[in-house]
Amino acid sequence: MKILMINKFLYPNGGSETYVIKLGEALSKYGHEVQYFGMEHENRTLGNSVGAYTRNMDFHSAGILDKLKYPIKTIYNFEARKKIRKVLDDFAPDVCHINNFNYQLTPSIILEIDKWRQESKHYCKIVYTAHDVQLACPNHMAFNPCTKEKCLKCINGQFENCFRNRCIHGSALRSFIGTTEAKYWNNRKVYRLLDTIICCSEFMKSILDNNTLLRDKTVALHNFISADNLEKQEKEDYVIYFGRLSFEKGMENLIEACKQLPEVNFIIAGKGEYEEDFRGIPNVKTVGFKSGNELKELITKARFSVYPSVWYENCPYSVMESIALGTPVLGPNSGGIPELIKDGYTGRLYENEDKMALVNAIREMWENGDETAILAAHCDASGYLNEEEYCKHIVNYYA
Repeated sequence: MKILMINKFLYPNGGSETYVIKLGEALSKYGHEVQYFGMEHENRTLGNSVGAYTRNMDFHSAGILDKLKYPIKTIYNFEARKKIRKVLDDFAPDVCHINNFNYQLTPSIILEIDKWRQESKHYCKIVYTAHDVQLACPNHMAFNPCTKEKCLKCINGQFENCFRNRCIHGSALRSFIGTTEAKYWNNRKVYRLLDTIICCSEFMKSILDNNTLLRDKTVALHNFISADNLEKQEKEDYVIYFGRLSFEKGMENLIEACKQLPEVNFIIAGKGEYEEDFRGIPNVKTVGFKSGNELKELITKARFSVYPSVWYENCPYSVMESIALGTPVLGPNSGGIPELIKDGYTGRLYENEDKMALVNAIREMWENGDETAILAAHCDASGYLNEEEYCKHIVNYYA
């Protein structure tokens, strides 16, 4: 089977890129032919045989002229349609598997794929993996950065709430563009052209099912994780957080917990706006961004990991990776996290995502060392799909 994997970033950049890279590798391993389409970038590691990619859209460092064009290009990208057509004509895929595309590639690529498959008479499925709630929420986070609260006001198609509440970077202009983009494509009913929408959690499916255009297309399928080289090690006396150090990840609550629990040793692995706030707390060791075996060793030796997000998570790899490495996870009972943690078996869930709820939950797990050790003994990769199992599901959706 010939599969065109589509994602705006074609290099390691985040969770969706990890998914695209690992899935592409797995599909190739099992005999499928995979090519990729997205933006050109100096770090690009994935590609296609005709070398067709859209120009990189950098919203932060772009020049004045480009920034003037971006409001239109984020809604409808003519270049993306032209470039993806070259790949479609050359590769003739049996499946176009779309991942993150909004604001850079835009849903205009869906129109071009559908036009190509009608003109070419070539049978081609359009499959979409929903890594976030973009189809239901213009800022893709279901989180208001101004009020710093979770928000589901747009999920019934009332996208004007995005502009009204300045949900995109707190900017009226960006929020207006996001609202316009969502309304335009929803009114055009472009997403009816998707054959299958893979939701990485039941929670994600429940959000997208509010849209009658999507409801009959959604399926829930958790991400997969590799069990290779996941050897358990002797536990040491520390709690680890690894990931992005940003507000929505619960860093303000975690900083407070570190300060109120001087008897608990913390290792913080990651980068972000709160990195400096952890420095100087006596019981905290910051190690910066870590990956590969170095990160795995830090995770496997921890008593438990903490994942204190205050927004709706979908299917975070960090939770899965920790449990697969034999380390129980403490996380909030919201979003897709409860689907990944078996409360009282592979970790603990806590209610009320405020500072004291987190403090009390960490203290309880730390003080109940024997119970936490039992949780760790239950943790392995068996609770998640491996790449072979996942590929079988995916290929069924491709057929």
